[in-house]
Amino acid sequence: MNPSATDADARAVVDASAFDLRGDLDAAALCLHGLTGTPYEVRPLAEAVAARGIRAVGPTLPGHNETPEALSRIPYTGWLEAARTDLKRLRGEHARVFLVGLSLGGLLSLALAAEERVDGIVVVGTPLRLSWPLSLLVAAARYVRPFPPKRRGSDICDPRAHRLHPSYDVMPLASVRELQRLQRRVRGQLQRVTAPILVAHGELDITANPEDARAIIAGVKSPERRLLLLPRSGHVVPVDRDGPELGTQVADFLVDRA
Repeated sequence: MNPSATDADARAVVDASAFDLRGDLDAAALCLHGLTGTPYEVRPLAEAVAARGIRAVGPTLPGHNETPEALSRIPYTGWLEAARTDLKRLRGEHARVFLVGLSLGGLLSLALAAEERVDGIVVVGTPLRLSWPLSLLVAAARYVRPFPPKRRGSDICDPRAHRLHPSYDVMPLASVRELQRLQRRVRGQLQRVTAPILVAHGELDITANPEDARAIIAGVKSPERRLLLLPRSGHVVPVDRDGPELGTQVADFLVDRA
């Protein structure tokens, strides 16, 4: 059997849609994916949480699972308010509500935790800043080449997971600019985050600097805070080599507070 053909077939049937995994506790986790990604990349964490009794809901953020052009038209406030609507709905249905976010989803989780009542937060691979000179390149190139290709694909160390990962093949630079605006908002609000927090980051991440994880831990005012570094993974840890370990740690963290 041709391995590449097998992977191509598998990628075609990967479930990148939104999900709602039920649990038997009066608690729910809102699981938010990354920029140009899909709910698929946080679903392993959702499944680990739901297996322990916590309902796990993973919406598709506006502009995703559509086209890069559609995504490029969404301001960061569009992502934030969509997530806020889902959070408030879950708050009306459950006694305890948590946020779980990857990358962009982590930024949205921090922004919501600074402004809304939540009972715990998990952020994974969350970038507080873009690395230099990328930030300057985004500003200069977004009018000249608004949709540059992702030359290396998604930042995942496991080869098969890298091949299967569903994501846009280009990066809308207008969306990166919106990400930067959200980063500025979050940096200014970190001290307002007081919910228990688990900050996880792949040590091999070349998309978001692992030092940002330490900066988040240092910046929030949460009495309960935990840093988890995953040594074998890149940016999209939930589907990378350390995904099972991360799922266990996230489930333990949230169940203890459910």
